[in-house]
Amino acid sequence: MPVSFRFAVPYSARVGMSALVIAASVAASSLSLPSRSARAADSKNPVYTDPAKVDRDYAIQGEYAGSIDVNGQPAPVAARVIALGNGTFDVVAYPGGLPGLGWTGTDRFNGTAARKGDAADAPVKIEGTDWTGSPRTGVIKDGAIVVFHDDGTEWTRLPKKLRTSPTLGQKPPEGAVVIFDGPGPVNEAETLVDSHVTDDGLLMQGVTTKETFGDAVWHIEFRLPYQPFDRGQNRGNSGAYVQGCYEVQMLDSFGLEGKDNECGGLYSIAAPLANAALPPLEWQTYDIDFTAPKFADGKKVENARMTVRHNGILVQDDVEVPVITPAGPQPEERPQGPLHLQEHGCQVRYRNIWVRPKS
Repeated sequence: MPVSFRFAVPYSARVGMSALVIAASVAASSLSLPSRSARAADSKNPVYTDPAKVDRDYAIQGEYAGSIDVNGQPAPVAARVIALGNGTFDVVAYPGGLPGLGWTGTDRFNGTAARKGDAADAPVKIEGTDWTGSPRTGVIKDGAIVVFHDDGTEWTRLPKKLRTSPTLGQKPPEGAVVIFDGPGPVNEAETLVDSHVTDDGLLMQGVTTKETFGDAVWHIEFRLPYQPFDRGQNRGNSGAYVQGCYEVQMLDSFGLEGKDNECGGLYSIAAPLANAALPPLEWQTYDIDFTAPKFADGKKVENARMTVRHNGILVQDDVEVPVITPAGPQPEERPQGPLHLQEHGCQVRYRNIWVRPKS
């Protein structure tokens, strides 16, 4: 399938400048999404749930950011490198910065990279052709993406960056109900149905709260497994079903476009405003402000509404949710319902879950 990768700047900054890009192109047609969306999971593929026990590609995967020189002025650019197994990667570049953090939302370019050699410090090389047809090269080495000029000299360097959610570890406010606090005083057997906890104190997927809630603010921290060989909906899949019937999707969507069935999406309802996903095995947050549907004389008179922040970035802004989403445990809309964390066959982990009823 056709893919390309290049560093770009907004059109207004391109006038009079040469095409300074990295590209990897296997077809001269329109751009497409990273190739990992095409293949389903294989039960024989490795699944990593411990950041201390991963393959060598995990250290390359992540976010990189810096600037490029445009007519003598620095222009911000960011990139995501996504591990696909066996030393291969997708690479996505965003002029202006990461989605939700400066990217214009229009120029997005995708590409590929591969490790060259078996040495411990073997470089990961990016090769291809820019939009002018000129060959361009780059390398990922020593914690940075290095972009080269035509003569092989360094043009710019994008160091790897660690981004964390500003609400990670947020303490429950006054009036909140704590659902799960790991080794804390709350007994999950009293708040959750059929709960299971790992040896290191993390909640496992496939649980439902015993108590039901209506209008409320939810805080959920989750960590997706690292499955470099898997693709699509089988790569770190779960979901937070508010009221047991409205799903905010959880999925390893790092570097993808950002659709309704990807992380931050309201499944089958609304795509996220930005793909705010972090790499798998990094802790992520959902902060959900939920308004329940309203009923009169047994009939619904107002739809549910939801505002969602993913890792602190607004991804759903007071979105109306007119119907339930598929596969939730509550089959119909009601004034109240439980939180359900979906079992989808992936080893997703959770911690620090609380809810503050709005009334």
